[in-house]
Amino acid sequence: MKGFSKRLNEVQEYYFSQKLKEVNSLKAAGKPILNMGIGSPDLPPHPKVVKAICQAAINPSGHGYQGYQGIPKLREAFSDFYKEHYSVQLDPDGEILPLLGSKEGIMHVSMAFLDAGDQVLIPNPGYPTYSSVCKLLHVEPVYFDLLESQNWEPDFDALSKTDLSKVKLMWVNYPNMPTGAKASKVLFEKLIEFGREHEIIIVHDNPYSFILEENPISILKINGAMEVALELNSLSKTANMAGWRVGMIGGKKEWIQAITKVKSNMDSGMFLGIQEGAIAALHLEKDWYSKLNFEYRKRRELVWQLAEKLGLSYDPDAVGMFVWAKLPESINDLELVDKLLYEKSIFITPGRIFGSRGEGFVRFSLCVSTEIIQEAIDRII
Repeated sequence: MKGFSKRLNEVQEYYFSQKLKEVNSLKAAGKPILNMGIGSPDLPPHPKVVKAICQAAINPSGHGYQGYQGIPKLREAFSDFYKEHYSVQLDPDGEILPLLGSKEGIMHVSMAFLDAGDQVLIPNPGYPTYSSVCKLLHVEPVYFDLLESQNWEPDFDALSKTDLSKVKLMWVNYPNMPTGAKASKVLFEKLIEFGREHEIIIVHDNPYSFILEENPISILKINGAMEVALELNSLSKTANMAGWRVGMIGGKKEWIQAITKVKSNMDSGMFLGIQEGAIAALHLEKDWYSKLNFEYRKRRELVWQLAEKLGLSYDPDAVGMFVWAKLPESINDLELVDKLLYEKSIFITPGRIFGSRGEGFVRFSLCVSTEIIQEAIDRII
């Protein structure tokens, strides 16, 4: 054996993959671990969604390979969803590509548009996969700071003074993960103008737009967006279908065709039953989101109590599936995480795994029941 690829030297094992081994070993040793670190919805999908996949699964002809672009009904359902909830009209036959989860879209987009040596703008703090995909493809990440004092939005003046000559693509994500900063029309307008001015593709990662947010927004709603932007979306959070792996990317036909060329060489289509379940999810009434957010509000209020008991501060206007909490300057986020894990059997996420600007913060997941959060509160003396 001649060894592994050199690209593995560029990346580390995903933090949660590594840390959960430690958490699971503590569980195996009998520790009553409360896992408040992972953003995997614990609530089930709507019964209509489960029924749809079950009905498809008993269809003898439903188990073969499926098309790389999904069945027409699925693309039409995504198109209907965007029209109803975002007031965005996307052509189901050319401007939508279903994905096996939006995470794989990060790799597909990168492979379709980037060559070794190109540069990519990546938010700090931000989703770690943006960076790891760059490194796997020998693309150079260029980090831009998101600061609490600027509402976790890019400093466009500072960016414009940077050498952007090699930058081809910019990753953005609002409602933001991990900070919970809200999306806004003004911010999206600035992003579109920035992309147009500097000839940079703006890729908006939009899986959290319905979680604790009354007015979901798509960057594709902004005038001129289709010329400079792509948007990833997902059913993982909005429909509690994280393990089903259903997402999509929307954008102009030429770009979707390029991404399809990459995707068609990497998988053999999505199981028909999952596509049928996704169609059912995309046609759920608004009452589904109201009930979902009612539960998340109850959980968030308890997490706020937990944060306050730990001496942490937070933004009550933040949205999304997490609570991003600030530590006093005297406390290190890694030290607090390990202290809670080993002394209180509570696992939360250190902010620094999302970048240097995440140091001094921790992230609590809302994907745990109110009973578990209350137990965590009770463990803090």
